[in-house]
Amino acid sequence: MSDSPYYEHHVFFCLNQREGGRPCCFDKGATQAQEHAKQRIKELGLSGQGKVRINKAGCLDRCEEGPVLVVYPEGTWYTYVDNQDIDEIIDEHLVGGKVVERLKI
Repeated sequence: MSDSPYYEHHVFFCLNQREGGRPCCFDKGATQAQEHAKQRIKELGLSGQGKVRINKAGCLDRCEEGPVLVVYPEGTWYTYVDNQDIDEIIDEHLVGGKVVERLKI
């Protein structure tokens, strides 16, 4: 058995939808952001074993800070506004290995 992780980076996007007006990532464009990230990773040839996996997640319990995503194995939490922020996280963190401080929560 290998000591290296199955994925170099595993990214979880909170896609939770809440009733009753409580803040939630779903209402802040999380589904579209997750789809954008997944497509961009594929275009860059970074998807698959030993590389990057983009996943959907239920509530990650940081609703008021959302939308949120978390990158493992580092455990780095990010918020974002648009696809440019997602691209910056991909380019700087997932490709370049550098935390994007301005988006970190």
